Amino acid sequence: MYSRFCRALARACMVLGIVGLVAVICAVSWQVFGRYILNSTPTWAESLALLMVLYVTMFGVAVGVRDAGHIGLESLLVLAPPRLRLKLEMLIHGLVGLFGAAMAWNCAYLAESVWSYRLPTLFISEGWKYVPPSFAGVLIVLFSIEHILALAQGRELEPSWT
Repeated sequence: MYSRFCRALARACMVLGIVGLVAVICAVSWQVFGRYILNSTPTWAESLALLMVLYVTMFGVAVGVRDAGHIGLESLLVLAPPRLRLKLEMLIHGLVGLFGAAMAWNCAYLAESVWSYRLPTLFISEGWKYVPPSFAGVLIVLFSIEHILALAQGRELEPSWT
C-alpha cells in the first residue's frame, strides 16, 4: 500500500514536471516573440522560466530517487557478499533519506525567512524559489523509506513510468 502511494506521488511529479516543461517552453517562446517580433521584451518571462526550471528539476530529482536513478556505489556493491550488499544498500538509501530531510528542513527555513520579499518581475514571494526543494526533500525521504522497506522485504520496486 505504501509503495502504491509512493508510486502515485512519483507519477504525479512526472506529470507536474511535464506541465512545468510546457510552461518553460511557453515562457521562453513568448520572450523570444516579444523580443524579436514585438520589439518589447517581457521581463516576467525569463523569471517565470527560471522558476519553472526549479520546479521541474526538483520533481525530477525526487522521481530519480524513487526509481533509483541517483548515484549509488553499485560497482562496489557487486563485489560485496549478499548480506553485506543488503546492508550497504540500506545504508545508501538511509543516507539519501537523511540528505532529503536536511534539504527539506533547510529549504523550508529559507522559504520562511525570505517569504516577505517579492520577486519584482513576477510579483510573488521570493520564498516560492525554495518551495520545490523543500517538497522534493520530503519526497526523497518518503521514497528512501520505500526503498528500505522493499529491501527488508526482499522485493523490487516497480518503476514509476510503467
